[in-house]
Amino acid sequence: MGYRQGRNYENLQKTIFDGTGPYSIPRLSPEVPDVREFIGFNFAKSCKSPERCGVHFFIDDYQFTRLWTAPDNYLDTLGKFRAVCTPDFSTYTDFPVALQIYNHYRKHWLGAYWQQNGITVIPTIGWSDETSFTWCFDGEPVGGAVAVSSVGTQGSRRARALFLAGYEAMMERLRPAVVFFYGTVPEGCAGNIVRLEAFQTGLKRRCGKTEDGV
Repeated sequence: MGYRQGRNYENLQKTIFDGTGPYSIPRLSPEVPDVREFIGFNFAKSCKSPERCGVHFFIDDYQFTRLWTAPDNYLDTLGKFRAVCTPDFSTYTDFPVALQIYNHYRKHWLGAYWQQNGITVIPTIGWSDETSFTWCFDGEPVGGAVAVSSVGTQGSRRARALFLAGYEAMMERLRPAVVFFYGTVPEGCAGNIVRLEAFQTGLKRRCGKTEDGV
């Protein structure tokens, strides 16, 4: 294998997908999988019944960056699950816009690559401030399932307003059939919402424990 073939040039050596919008974001096809139980990607390899579960990426970025650098290494693992959300690469409001768009592109490239390889994909929808609405929905399918998280978005009045504005824009533009929601559902969020419980909450429930550990 030559030097160029051995390097990862942003995965362009694998395929270049047809894109949408000014940044050629890869398109995802709408899917509405029948799944109610989700686990974080950090528990995917140890999951005993992947055929029943979906995988989400509402975890720290460092725990799934390896998906981008070596996507083929995880196809077999992810392909065992009923559905897989696209990676929630961060688009914080204090990130440079170029980095936010790059993270949106990476999310969609991986989602399109997984769909190409037979994996059922749920788009994870994310945004930063109002200016991101011009590109953050590019490539997202209309009428399918989506996943969102409110974690870390409710700490201030401004943050809460930005989350609700993005959520409302998502509902208007994508008209999702179902919204898989991770975290507290803020007042004003409408739609066919299915709550995803945090791993720690599910563990306590399965072990018969309360928040006080009894």
